[in-house]
Amino acid sequence: MAQRITIALPGQHDWVQRASSVRDVERIEAFFGGHGYDMHRHATYAIGRTLAGVQSFHYRRSMTHSMPGGTLVLHPDEPHDGSAGTDAGFRYRMLYIEPSLIQRVLGGRPLPFIAGGLSADPRLHAASDVLLRSLDDLAPLEEEDAIFDLAHSARSSPLITHSTRSSSGSRRR
Repeated sequence: MAQRITIALPGQHDWVQRASSVRDVERIEAFFGGHGYDMHRHATYAIGRTLAGVQSFHYRRSMTHSMPGGTLVLHPDEPHDGSAGTDAGFRYRMLYIEPSLIQRVLGGRPLPFIAGGLSADPRLHAASDVLLRSLDDLAPLEEEDAIFDLAHSARSSPLITHSTRSSSGSRRR
């Protein structure tokens, strides 16, 4: 069962819910009617899906617009912001996963990096769907399988480059 997070939000109709069970993946769902959040970064991968409206954000020196059904993949430590691309606002789900977990699943290979922050790859969409379809609790084995599928589909996505950073954030030589 999801719980509402009590934090100061920019608009009176804005809200954020967080999945009550957090094992290896933190999951949220949120709605923002206008400005969502200022420029910030996460130490984790942020992988999400726009559910309604247009989610607009600055990422890697570009303005990006995610439409409903679009899969977002933001690499750890990449600055981004977020706002509604239309007056209707935007609703999305996002999961946050430690890069070390992805790297462990991939046997220590370099971390996947999806240029531009958006992917139309149906394999990545399907792999992330188990973790993003709702905020209901997942069985531990279901979560493990979903993380395995997510890591491998991100690794084989056609828009992929590979990070020169290890999961600890230091540059590989």
